[in-house]
Amino acid sequence: MAGRINDDDVKAVRDAVPIDAVVSEYLQLRNAGGGNLKGLCPFHDEKSPSFQVSPSKGLYHCFGCQAGGDTLDFVMKIDHLSFSEAVERLAGLAGITLRYEEGGYTSGTSGRGDRIRLVEAHKAAAQFYVDQLGSPEAEIGRKFLAERGFDQAAATHFSVGYSPAGWDHLTRFLRGKGFTDKELITSGLAQDSRSGKPIDRFRGRLMWPIRDISGEVVGFGARKLRDDDNGPKYLNTPETAIYKKSQVLYGIDLAKKEIAKTSRAVVVEGYTDVMACHMAGVTTAIATCGTAFGGDHIKILRRLLMDNATAEVIFTFDGDAAGQKAALRAFEDDQKFAAETSITIAPGGMDPCDLRLAQGDAAVAGLVEARTPLFEFALRHIVSRHNLENPAGRAAALAEAAPVVASIKDLSIQHESAVQLAGMLGILDEQFVVKRVAQLARWARDRGNQPQQQGRGRPQEAAPTTPPPVGGGPALNLRSPAHRTERELLKLALQRPALVSPAFDAYGIDEFTAPPYAAVRQAIQDAGGASQAADDYLARVRDAAPNDTVRAMVTELAVEAIHAKTVDEVYAGVQLVQVRLRAVDRRVLEIQGAMTRLSPQAPPEQHAAVQEELWVLQQYGQRLRNRGAEGL
Repeated sequence: MAGRINDDDVKAVRDAVPIDAVVSEYLQLRNAGGGNLKGLCPFHDEKSPSFQVSPSKGLYHCFGCQAGGDTLDFVMKIDHLSFSEAVERLAGLAGITLRYEEGGYTSGTSGRGDRIRLVEAHKAAAQFYVDQLGSPEAEIGRKFLAERGFDQAAATHFSVGYSPAGWDHLTRFLRGKGFTDKELITSGLAQDSRSGKPIDRFRGRLMWPIRDISGEVVGFGARKLRDDDNGPKYLNTPETAIYKKSQVLYGIDLAKKEIAKTSRAVVVEGYTDVMACHMAGVTTAIATCGTAFGGDHIKILRRLLMDNATAEVIFTFDGDAAGQKAALRAFEDDQKFAAETSITIAPGGMDPCDLRLAQGDAAVAGLVEARTPLFEFALRHIVSRHNLENPAGRAAALAEAAPVVASIKDLSIQHESAVQLAGMLGILDEQFVVKRVAQLARWARDRGNQPQQQGRGRPQEAAPTTPPPVGGGPALNLRSPAHRTERELLKLALQRPALVSPAFDAYGIDEFTAPPYAAVRQAIQDAGGASQAADDYLARVRDAAPNDTVRAMVTELAVEAIHAKTVDEVYAGVQLVQVRLRAVDRRVLEIQGAMTRLSPQAPPEQHAAVQEELWVLQQYGQRLRNRGAEGL
């Protein structure tokens, strides 16, 4: 095993890979002002962006869940990597060769983290399968693609490959690349055989690599090609450390930029449907991998769509019973989106791939445009199950459909939908339906469900205001002028240290009245002070923090915008003076209290000493009030 990664190499990796470039592989970022970027936090569920990235400082912080850190911290947390694995991954992106303290340069295998090794094995396997698609044996796979309208260019664009029909072609290939049998089985690329030796999991099949949102191959989808293959039509990678089918979307790596740009995602049902849509110009198409569209998929899309007023998710399903059932499952998750949801069903029960073959690219693009709101589709499906020719049937339909309408959070949309439902049911007195829906909504609200709010039909989250308690101390009160000023001064000391130096380094820990701020002041002091700021200044302060809680506060203050239109020496001086002046005033009150308690029988020199300290402090305070920063 290789030893500890050289510290200089770790620093080189941190400096080489911009944090905004890494984070933007996972979520959409927008301008937040002050040089910062914002997006929906990938670490907790939110609809309003509270996650901020500071490219200039190389830090991120979420003001909602308090997650924060540098580029390495982000990669470790989002991809569940160890520190060394995160360094190795970013080093690979930057082309940096790492040195290990106990043994020179990394050899490419020793010391590599388990997750990194699984990703590398999948990357090698994907290229192996691509190369095999050109072999004579793979003619059946090329024919399959051609019959569905996909030429070699399409296969190359999606890295479609072929797994040879033998028992261990891939296994022997990856062994030659230095992978162990244990790694091959753990990755899901191989499986145990009766003989006790690993064999290929995928044999004689067309192969689609499944990539995560960052573009790493984490699994495969394999399509049966031969009648003598007794396996399922589609065989996917089993659940592994890097592949969770409920957390991946096929094509997301190719579609994510266009999804973010257009605020639209098109969800289809299969790999060839994704290919057909992209070939037809619908480059926001994605698909689930052998599982229903669910909550984790929604989280991925929401980070790309953000809380955009025009954001839309369009589902395409087959027109058969299974397709309608899938559409209704999607409707159950409808209000988890901060986006409008729609459904489109191709004529004749065709999927997008069939439609493209039968009617061309324009028909696929037209299919997406001819969408129906998913809510309306669900209502019509409910109504269709009842006999509307008699009062009993209409009443039953209303009883089933009204609670669905009542669940809409936007009151105006709820009202319009109630009117629409009355029309579907053939109930002439639409106000009866409107009142019934409103009654159900009030009942749900009184039972503790989320209250109705104005918006786009989705529950809106309030943006975070003040941070929660930090470091086990009392909650920070940002309505307190003292706490606000202390926070501003610490932000200046971390973000613009030159503006507050050297005066800041003379401030005592006790001049910061909030315990979390006092802890940050101590960390700055332990890191050498603001006047010693250099390229690694923030990293040194974070390293000097005594625990993760204080470290998180350092990150938060280093990322949060400074509340001034012009951040200059004048503004910095005001914060320095205010913090010092409040400390002086507190000390004056303490001395005045001491004088009151001082016994008349106390020695005269003791009275004189206390009075002298009081006079000095009062004169200093007056100087600060009159001269500002010059009086420091």
